[in-house]
Parts: sequence; C-alpha cells; structure tokens
Amino acid sequence: MKSETPPVGLTRDEMAQRVAMDIPDGSYVNLGIGIPERITRFVPEGREFIYHTENGLLGMGPSPAEGEGEPELINAGKRQVTAIPGASYFQHPDSFAMIRGGHLDLCVLGALQVAQNGDLANWSTGGPDAIPAVGGAMDLVAGVKSVFVVTQHCTKHGDPKLIEACTFPLTGPGVVNRIYTDLAVIEITAEGFQLVELSPGVSFEYVAERTGATLIPIPATSKT
Repeated sequence: MKSETPPVGLTRDEMAQRVAMDIPDGSYVNLGIGIPERITRFVPEGREFIYHTENGLLGMGPSPAEGEGEPELINAGKRQVTAIPGASYFQHPDSFAMIRGGHLDLCVLGALQVAQNGDLANWSTGGPDAIPAVGGAMDLVAGVKSVFVVTQHCTKHGDPKLIEACTFPLTGPGVVNRIYTDLAVIEITAEGFQLVELSPGVSFEYVAERTGATLIPIPATSKT
C-alpha cells in the first residue's frame, strides 16, 4: 500500500493562531470570511482584542458550540458568533462610519491574489461566471490602519497567489502590509515580498518556487 505524502506547512487553524500572535494588545480588529474568522479562537494569554463585524457588532466572540448559539447573532459571513461582556450593537451606517473614519486598527482578510506592491484582489476573478462578493472589503482596506492577509500560498490548482501584478479586479491598491500563508510570513516592502518567517519544515527554495514574484530571503542578521 502506497503511503500518503505528509502535508507541508501549517493547517488553517495554525495559520489563524500565527496571525493572532502578531495582533497588538487592545486592537480593534475586523475579521474577514474564511480563515480570518478562526482567529477569534486564538487570543494569546494576557492580550485582549475587540473584534468588529460590519453587520453591526463590536465585541464579537468566537462561534458557539453546536446547538448553543443564538440564531440571530451572526457575523458578516452569516456564521453564528458570541458576544463578549460589554459588546455593543449598531446599524450599518454606524458600523461603516467606524471603518471609514479610521477607528479600526487592523483588518484580516483572505485573498485571491496579492501583488508584490501590496495590491489586493479578493472579491472576484473577473470571469463571466464569477460571483462578485466584495462585501465591506473595499471600505475596510481604505479605512483601517493596517491590513493583514491570511491565505493558502497557492490555489487548489497549484497556481501562486502571491504574484508580480494582480490580474483580478482590485479590492484596493497598495493596501496590504503583511501576508500569512501555510508556508511563510511575508512582509510587503518597497523592494517587494520580504520573507519574515518560514513555517516549520519548509525551506526557502520551496516557498520561492511557489511564489509568482521574487521572494527576498530573510536577512542573515535576522536568522536565529
């Protein structure tokens, strides 16, 4: 019997946990749909994050256990959530006033493509059969102070998501600060994709081969 090839890189939960490690204490954070939603499960000990969802909740907690949720308490992705003590509810105009007014510190979004200059495409492939799903992403990337992306490094077909220039419709130009994938943590710099950290068991060559633009190695003085 042929043995299966072991998976390479982080699981989705491990990716979410890795992002949580870099969120500063006391941050007001909006989480996108998909892997970003998992971040609510991983608040490092001693820190507090205030999660915002654009459909009208500040103080969002993680999803409840099966059968224990409130059907009408959902996030923007229609997933049941909980509310932490002191949470507040409000209408859409107030929610987007928070976003557009620069009152959120950070948003964490998924991506279809990220360009080496920080351009983000995450709402449509632009194809004739594509279902646009922009939601509040354009407002978020224009209004928050920092933008993190968490995504698989490649598509299910093996194509790189981190590329020289986006070919899909943009969510925002030059908005991404940092990218977290199953293979690595990468910073957007003036020079392009700067490797910050490799996932356990992953080599620089492996990541570089799966990145559609030049990947700058970790500076020798930064390696431990």
